[in-house]
Amino acid sequence: MPAAQPNAHDRILQTAHDLFYRDGIRATGIDKIIKEAGVTKVTFYRHFPAKDALVRAFLNYRHERWIGWFRASLAHEITLRHSFAAALCATLDEWFRSEAFRGCAFINTAVELADALPESLALAQSHKQEMTRILAEYLPKDETGLRLAAIIAMGIDGAIVKAQRDARPDEAIKILNDYLKLLPA
Repeated sequence: MPAAQPNAHDRILQTAHDLFYRDGIRATGIDKIIKEAGVTKVTFYRHFPAKDALVRAFLNYRHERWIGWFRASLAHEITLRHSFAAALCATLDEWFRSEAFRGCAFINTAVELADALPESLALAQSHKQEMTRILAEYLPKDETGLRLAAIIAMGIDGAIVKAQRDARPDEAIKILNDYLKLLPA
């Protein structure tokens, strides 16, 4: 029996996710999403009354996908490497080397839409806070561990931007690894 096709809402969201992440939000028009999702304009606007609604849905969808992957990959790498720093670098290296890597969707959106869609900043902030909470799970369970998680999260953001900007994931991971060695154990 053939697999069920995703409903129109899910097709629109998946298409928007792929196009927004690959090409940018402003560069991706609604007509292109409608065409690639195989829906009518009426169907599109029934599910997403404005592009801003679709951008918010995209960011929420991206958050769930990325955070789920990050949590699982980091936990898996910890079991293999028994070192938080090595596991974190391996996790990010996997992402940076993926063919679809275009940086952090939340950093990209914040840069692209901060003025036009201020609520995108709140979604980006929430995403980064969740990433920081995941990092804190592997650090001391005190104020120092929470602060260290925030410092590491900032280093990760720098590595993401470097990997995206320079198209040199190996160099970004090497620098991140060196950065992690500077932090207190």
